[in-house]
Amino acid sequence: MLAKRIICCLDVDRGRVVKCIKFLDPRDAGDPVELAARYNVEGVDELTFYDITASHEGRQIMLDVAGRTAEEVFIPFTIGGGIRTIDDFRAVLKTGADKVSVNTAALKRPELIGEAAERFGSQCVVLSMDAKRSADAPPESPRWECYINGGRVPTGVDAVDWARRGEELGAGEIVLNSIDADGTMAGYDIELCRAVADAVGIPVIASGGAGTPDHVYAALTDGRCEAALIASIAHFSAHPIAEIKDFCAQRGVSMRPTAPPS
Repeated sequence: MLAKRIICCLDVDRGRVVKCIKFLDPRDAGDPVELAARYNVEGVDELTFYDITASHEGRQIMLDVAGRTAEEVFIPFTIGGGIRTIDDFRAVLKTGADKVSVNTAALKRPELIGEAAERFGSQCVVLSMDAKRSADAPPESPRWECYINGGRVPTGVDAVDWARRGEELGAGEIVLNSIDADGTMAGYDIELCRAVADAVGIPVIASGGAGTPDHVYAALTDGRCEAALIASIAHFSAHPIAEIKDFCAQRGVSMRPTAPPS
């Protein structure tokens, strides 16, 4: 059995980590590289950085953050936000990042996923999805719609269908963010996690809503996810990473060990 992963997510806006609730009302959480170094010491398995306004504002990717992070941490990390071309993938990977996450550009031009997978390998290509429950779907048969530009623009694309297509095109894993649960600390959208995880054969990473270790446990078990993305729960010291891992491990989930600080 493969060990499950805990991934700290750092949403970056103009050089600072922020945390929003349902993509609104950003709250400052600190310097991205300082936080990355802290989580590295605390035993997180991976890091993911998202420039949350780059696509919406048409800005360039945050290569400076990626480069400084590569100098400070020694765990895998992913960069996303504003990725539009193969050259963007190349530039991010050259800084030392292990993976590149794409969302808006992939929905606008799905061929980008395949091109990147062919050039750099599927293991480098992360398909990020911002999904919101469709208000017109009955509770017994929920549907979710993909949004782009930092959760601002609906696309009409069904999230489960898009996950399947992303896998077919060559994505190596999926970060599945619930807009409804994002930043609420009230728990992941387990139905969404399960629907996508059951539809694809690549790892699905739950995102949006973690507030307690039990929420993470639910995503890794009932949600059938291979990893859980956490943000507020870590940024504001609600629960240390070691506590979350221990909680899940004590309930039978295979977790990667937390190395003691050197």
